[in-house]
Formats: sequence, C-alpha cells, structure tokens
Amino acid sequence: MNVSVIGLGYIGLPTAIALAMNGSKVKGFDVSEDVVKKLNRGQIHIVEAGLQPLFEQVLKNGMFQAFDTLQESDVYIISVPTPFKNDEKIADLSYVEQAARSVAAILKEGDLVILESTVPPTTTRTMTDILEQESGLARDRFYTAHCPERVMPGNIMYEMQNNDRIIGAEREESALKSKALYETFLRKGNIFLTDDVMAELCKLVENSYRDVNIAFANELSMICSKLRIDTKELIQLANRHPRVNILSPGVGVGGHCLAVDPYFIVERFPKEAQLIHAARTVNTFKPHFLAEKIACKLGETKERPVTILGMSYKPDIDDFRESPSVVLAKALQDRGYLVRGCDPNIKEDIVEGIPMVSLEQVLSGPDFLVLAQKHKEFMDRRQELEAADCLCV
Repeated sequence: MNVSVIGLGYIGLPTAIALAMNGSKVKGFDVSEDVVKKLNRGQIHIVEAGLQPLFEQVLKNGMFQAFDTLQESDVYIISVPTPFKNDEKIADLSYVEQAARSVAAILKEGDLVILESTVPPTTTRTMTDILEQESGLARDRFYTAHCPERVMPGNIMYEMQNNDRIIGAEREESALKSKALYETFLRKGNIFLTDDVMAELCKLVENSYRDVNIAFANELSMICSKLRIDTKELIQLANRHPRVNILSPGVGVGGHCLAVDPYFIVERFPKEAQLIHAARTVNTFKPHFLAEKIACKLGETKERPVTILGMSYKPDIDDFRESPSVVLAKALQDRGYLVRGCDPNIKEDIVEGIPMVSLEQVLSGPDFLVLAQKHKEFMDRRQELEAADCLCV
C-alpha cells in the first residue's frame, strides 16, 4: 500500500517509520526543505531513543522517502501542528486545512484520508467538507477518519506499536479501512472503533484528565511552600490512603499536548469546562510561582547567574514547545537576573532568547542551579548537583 504521511515531526516521522517497517511504501511530505534533505541524507531531525537505526533501515530498503511536494498515494495521514492562533487560546487549524486542500488536489476515488493531529471536536468533518468541495468527489466516494496518537516522547516507537488506538469515522467502512492499516504495525494494543467526534473529544479528555491531576499536585506544592512543609512527604503520606494517588509536582506542564489540548475543549465549551480551565490556570502559573520563590532566595543581588537545568518540557527529549522551563527562565530574566539554560538534548546555542551552556561550565562556576527536568545526564551527576547550590523543582 502507498501511504503519504503529511508532516514529519514528532508524531508523523515515527508513524511513517512504523508503517514502512511493516510493508507500506511511505512517501513522507514536509514543508521544510531542510527536514526533507536531512532525512534523505539518512539523519532524523528529532531526539527520540532508538529511532535513528529504525529510520536507517526503512530508508536503506527503499520503503521510505521524503519529499517537499505531496505525492499521490492510496492513503494520506495528516500529522501537522495545531498550535494556538496568535496569543489566543484558540486552535489554529490552518495547517490541517492546507493539508486537506493539498490532498484534495490529487485525491482519487477510494482513497483514505486519516487525520492524526489533535483537534477540537468536529474538525474531521470540516476536513471532509474541504476534501469534498475541492476534489469534486462526493464524500461517499472516498474515506476519512480520525485516529489520534497516544504516545509519550522518549518511548514513542514502543507505545505506537503497543498502546490501544481509537479510530473514529462518520462511516463504518472508513473506520474499518483505517483499522486494517494500523493493524499492520500494532502488536499488543487493541483498536476501538467509534465516530469521529467521539475520537476527537476522547483525545482531548485524556490529556485534560492528566492536566487536572498534575494541577492538583502543583497547587499542593505551592501551598506547602507557603506553610514551609515538605511536599514530597505530604504526598507520600496522603497516598497511603487506599484510594488516593496524588502525582508528583513539577515546574509546570509543557509540550504540544497537555499544555494545549485542554484549551480545545474550553474553546468550544467555555461555560461548561470550568475545572479544565482552572487546571490550566494553575499549571500556567506554577513557573511564575517558582520565579518568585527563587527571587526571594537570591534577594536583590542580580550578578550571580541562574542556570535552568533542563529546558525541554520533560526529561530526555529535545522538545521545548510550551516548556515551563522556558517560561521560568524568561520570568527570571524579566526580574533582571542573568539566566542561562543547560540541556544536553538541545543543540541550539540560544533557546527562546536564553543562552545555553554546558553542564561542565555551570558545575565549575558560581551559578545558582535550578533542576527543572531530570535528564539522565543530570541524574548521573546527582551528587555534584546536590553539593552545589541547587534547587530541585
């Protein structure tokens, strides 16, 4: 089967590799010429454990090739970003709409178009409308479905092949066609079929649930700080209750899922989604709370550098989209502190205006350290960090 994967980012590229490893001829498409060139040279452009050798395998055997123009196929998987529209907490669906228009230009009768991008409810039907209007084909002459991903960066390939998947479609035959495709690389997970709106909302609900639970832990940590008691001890004691399982707090919530998806529900249901909105407010505030805490500790002396250890939004990845570490760094910068970042997974010299330095540099200097993410490289040198002046978030 010929499959075109549109968008070769953190989800699109692993999806393309999984399909190519299991018999599909995959034609990857990305608007970035640099990404396309790098992939065709044999080098992936994201940090993901174990992905590079798998990519080399499918490139070598001719089952994958990257293109900067969309190639005609039997199946099109849309895996493009759905960021916020400017500074508003509203989904920018322009990438999805543009991808649909590109597919419509070459769509054939019987083709299958799957939307994997996380979107507000009813977006898949909007995509189908675009395909129908711009291709000239009636919507019952082609197939569309929504199949949201459920993977964790750092363990993507395992989870992609072993987690349960939900496939939603207006028509049962579309869902069944999609199921047959995903079954080519699914090992242990099961596939559950529903309608497209249910599948869209399910993905948003999953991430909103996690965001709400993290917000509870983060709120407790701020209360404990005011009371000067140990948050970790409090949570351990509370979790001794047989029906309580409080999560661990952190610097906040980041990434292109938990920090974004709940707003897609709030956008459509502003009056009803009160708890979801409140959780977003708590988690958004947490890095600013930490900035105030650090400022109280350091006082008015602004000459001493402050280094944030871990600029990505979670351990052992290079993704700093919506990262609370970046928010913390900027909040300290706005207060007049000399702020630097340190992250072994990020190759840039500057991240969102924050200069980056190596771990060796900061351990040998006078910096005040903030351990924001527990990267393996940091944990391997935990004793040195504990000996330094380091705040563990």
